[in-house]
Amino acid sequence: MKTLSIVLLACCSMFFFVASACEKKDSENETQKPPNAVKKAESMKSAVKTAANRPPKPDQIPAPADVAAPPAGAEKTASGLASKVIKPGTGKEHPKASDTVQVHYTGWTTDGKMFDSSVQRKRPASFPLKGVIAGWTEGVQLMVVGETRRFWIPEELAYKGRPGRPQGMLVFDVELLQIMKAPEAPKDVAAPPKDAKKSKSGLAWKVLKPGTGKTHPTAESRVKCHYSGWTTDGKMFDSSVTRGQPASFLLNRVIPGWTEGVQLMVEGEKRRFWIPEELAYKGRAGAPQGMLVFDVELISIAK
Repeated sequence: MKTLSIVLLACCSMFFFVASACEKKDSENETQKPPNAVKKAESMKSAVKTAANRPPKPDQIPAPADVAAPPAGAEKTASGLASKVIKPGTGKEHPKASDTVQVHYTGWTTDGKMFDSSVQRKRPASFPLKGVIAGWTEGVQLMVVGETRRFWIPEELAYKGRPGRPQGMLVFDVELLQIMKAPEAPKDVAAPPKDAKKSKSGLAWKVLKPGTGKTHPTAESRVKCHYSGWTTDGKMFDSSVTRGQPASFLLNRVIPGWTEGVQLMVEGEKRRFWIPEELAYKGRAGAPQGMLVFDVELISIAK
């Protein structure tokens, strides 16, 4: 299944609570390809080359007449991004870079060749705005729900000449269907409030919503959660909520504050945790620093 391979940048979600230890590949299990596999590979290459030389499919969406360059009436930002409204929207709010949006889009190179389209797939795309090319992050924030806008994105705001990606200026028609707001930082993000409970380890928490379950997970349990995480200055660094996809993981494969804290919960419960640095990433380079604050909803415990 093709999944936004063109629009989305090749970046992973931070998913910081996953343990750093990864399973290593067993090179001893690798075997050499038999001669018939080589023949199959050569046949595949030939088929791909033949397909590349075929004319465009009749269901491809035609390029707009102004695909080669922004017209005189196009709006232009200081970064060089150009756009024009094709259809006004009905919404009142603009998305932020931290929000997740649902859109329909089609993209062309300036010679009129279509390289990607959710419209052609008949399936809208959803993604966090800060997880796409810079031209998209900037441009979609100009829009409101219901609006369709055409963007001319300079190469430096697109793929910057990266091999295997569309080259040069790119042109997109984008329809903004929905904005999924990122969770806001809690008012008590800076420090645990007086009514928070605290364990001997220094982990602090308070229950935001009681659960309906009766059992607690163990350190060996696999759990499914929705979560959002902030540093104590209120900056969100990760959220399964904005991705629209709960996270599943083993409790003994996450930071100690999660291993300890989630075991206190039951299914359906939502808690806020203040996790001291020594129970989080201990100053590890590239990870969030200092005390971390998480809102965690325990959806299920694997049986």
